[in-house]
Amino acid sequence: MILEIITPEKEVFNGEVTSVKFPGKSGDFEVLNNHASIISTLTSGNIRVITIEDKTENFTINGGVIEMKQNKIIVLAD
Repeated sequence: MILEIITPEKEVFNGEVTSVKFPGKSGDFEVLNNHASIISTLTSGNIRVITIEDKTENFTINGGVIEMKQNKIIVLAD
């Protein structure tokens, strides 16, 4: 699946991933390939990304919004 993480300043990440863990308002949640469509708000915390090369990357955010649709995730983060 494709992940884009965008802040007001720049695009932080754009690439193919196998797993993404987000800090949600009701707790952390993970999105995998073929996940159902979802829109959710995010709280401050870390986004953990596992790329298709099996590398783990972490991004700290102060909040934001996620949209997942047809294996494409767009994150608008602060």
